[in-house]
Parts: sequence; C-alpha cells; structure tokens
Amino acid sequence: MGGWKRLLPAMLGALMACCSATAGAAPSTGRLLIVGSGTMAPLVGAIAKRFQALHPGLRIDVEMGGSGRGLADARSGQADIGMVSRALGDADKDLQAIPIARDGIALVVHKSNPVAALSDRQVVDIFTGRLANWKQVGGRDAPIYVAKAEAGRSSSELFTQHYGIAYGDIRARQVVGDNPTRLRLIRENPDAILYMSLGEAERKAAAGHPLKLLPAGGVVASARSIRSGDYPIARALTLVTRGRPTGPAKAFIEYALSPAVADLIVAHDFVPYLD
Repeated sequence: MGGWKRLLPAMLGALMACCSATAGAAPSTGRLLIVGSGTMAPLVGAIAKRFQALHPGLRIDVEMGGSGRGLADARSGQADIGMVSRALGDADKDLQAIPIARDGIALVVHKSNPVAALSDRQVVDIFTGRLANWKQVGGRDAPIYVAKAEAGRSSSELFTQHYGIAYGDIRARQVVGDNPTRLRLIRENPDAILYMSLGEAERKAAAGHPLKLLPAGGVVASARSIRSGDYPIARALTLVTRGRPTGPAKAFIEYALSPAVADLIVAHDFVPYLD
C-alpha cells in the first residue's frame, strides 16, 4: 500500500499529461491490442465493446496474461496498451501509467455482530484457524464461520497479498463465488466473516442489507477512503503505454477515464478513479 501511495502523485501527473490535450477522434479503422491483468480484463473488455460501438471500423482485442505480460508487451511494443493491477515500481518509470479505477476489498460480518474492528493479527489468526470463537475477539460466544472466495478471484489475490496469507492456509468452512453468493451467506449466517468487493458491500449496506464493513488498519472501509488513498486493502487499476499514447490508444484511454464508463466501473465492483 505504501508504494502505491508514493506513486500516486506521479501517476496522476502522467494522467494529466496524457489527457490534458484536446481529444482527437479515434481512427475509424485499425486494430488496438490491450493485454495484461486478468482482474482488469472484464472491465476493459466492456469498455472496449462500448468504444467499438462508437468506432465500428476499429478492432479492439483484449487479452489476459497477467500484469507482468501487460508491462512487458507494452514496453516491447507488442501491445498498444498494457493492463496492470499491481503496484508499479521504479523499474516501470519508463512507461506512461494512467490509473482508470481502483479495486478494494472489505472484511464483512453480519450487522448484528458486536465486533466493531479487528487487528491485522486477529484477521490472520481467524482466517488461519488460530482463533475460532467470536468471544476471543470481543464478540459473542459463538464459533466463527469463515468463508473465502474462490481461488483466482481478484478479491482472494488482494486479501492474501495484504495479510501475507497463502490461499491454501485459509481455514474456511465454505468457499463462495460471486458477490451475491457472499451477501446471501452473511445474511443467513450471523456468525460468518468473509471478504468481498468494498464497493458492492458498501452499496448493499446502504440499501439495507444486514451487513457491516469492518475497518482495516484503523481506516473506515468506504469508497471515500479508497479515493483518498488511505484505505490499505486497495490498489490502482492502471493502463500503461510505451511513451505518450497517440491515435486510437489515446482516444481509448481518454474514453476509459470519462463519465461515459463510470457505470461499467461500478458494475464491475471497482471505484472510479476520477469523480
């Protein structure tokens, strides 16, 4: 998290430099290749589909392969744009980095659970089975029902990276899939705890679902704290290019930063980078 916060000013500077010029029209024909992060691919694919509807002569291919491939292929010129969902380091300063959204997860319990917060150590101990009763962390005398998301989901990746837990070491009573499944589990089991998209959890809590988002590192779990850069279990979702983007790459990135795709970002349970 600290590295991301240190890079934030530079990333914003690149964003402003890239997109401050007057946008030109995308070429009506040609091909745009975007590769990289599997976390970002569904969102970028949805943006590409909408963008292609405006420019039907332009072919856009979105391919997965991980953030490493996104960086490598953008750097070598094999791809027009790379997708990166991990922190960028000093070795990546040769690339233009434009964050388009942010990803964050929250620890969620039932609204009736009296526990208001957990330390990082307590979270690790709960998910690895060393703490098994809510009474051990100030709650009621009831067994903790741990659930985890499926392996390979971005929420599992972000959770295990932040807490330093191997996915296989999580002692879960149940493996859950998409966010609706996770919400149903919390609703039906007052002693459950799980992690899920912060944006989706916050929206459902506001709509009256009986769930509670626990703070992380003493920071309130909210879209606002993700936007401010204070929330620790979050990361930028970034598009990278070799040099300042031009032509269809520039037009696509500007479109990905525009209000025209804010609904797609929210629908994929991310937080828009710019409000």
